[in-house]
Amino acid sequence: MTARLDGKIIVITGAAQGQGAAEARLFSAEGATVILTDVKVDEGRGLASELGANFLSHDVSSSADWEAVMAHVVSEHGRLDGLVNNAAIFERNRLVNTTEDQLRRMLDVNVMSVFFGMRAAVPLMTDHGGAIVNISSVAGLRAAPGSFAYGASKWAVTGMTKTAAYELGSMGIRVNSIHPGFIDTGMLPQNETVRENMAGIVPLGRVADPDEVARLALYLVSDESSYSTGSEFVVDGGITAT
Repeated sequence: MTARLDGKIIVITGAAQGQGAAEARLFSAEGATVILTDVKVDEGRGLASELGANFLSHDVSSSADWEAVMAHVVSEHGRLDGLVNNAAIFERNRLVNTTEDQLRRMLDVNVMSVFFGMRAAVPLMTDHGGAIVNISSVAGLRAAPGSFAYGASKWAVTGMTKTAAYELGSMGIRVNSIHPGFIDTGMLPQNETVRENMAGIVPLGRVADPDEVARLALYLVSDESSYSTGSEFVVDGGITAT
């Protein structure tokens, strides 16, 4: 049976650990040629070696770094079929305690990276189409009390995804967003009591494994989702059901 991503060239940002690493492992297993990027060089190189993939040191908030990544893709592969804008940062801060520098940093990493990535990917997809997956959050669908800057950044990702999908549809480029809830990655508090309390507000009664997000990302970069664009795909155990 043919692998679901057989022959596809896919870039995943923030791929050294967590959700990005889960996506890289799954995509590779499904036949994709994966280019992993991250600022965490040692972890990224280790995973790339494990998968037989390429790793590039990449500050996603830098347009110059994005140009270098896409130049590598063109040089080595000649095209791009998929992009997962996974890299992001998180910190808790209420509106009244948020500094200008904190907000700008959050927007640089979580918003500008998605803008740079989509803009850089389009020329490599124009001739044959492709799929872009932007990782937003449930905080990009509802209020995020106590995480003002993060929520603002993820709402921006949600909005950019919809506009990009509308503009790029005629080129055969699909753009969708994924909205995770509580996922067992380094972004989640490490305190077990806090984790148990978080799981307690999830209808399914638990936090998710990163593989559960990766499987949704796999669907969206594959041809199986060929008629889906401009949509929000939620993987939150039911948090946004109420």
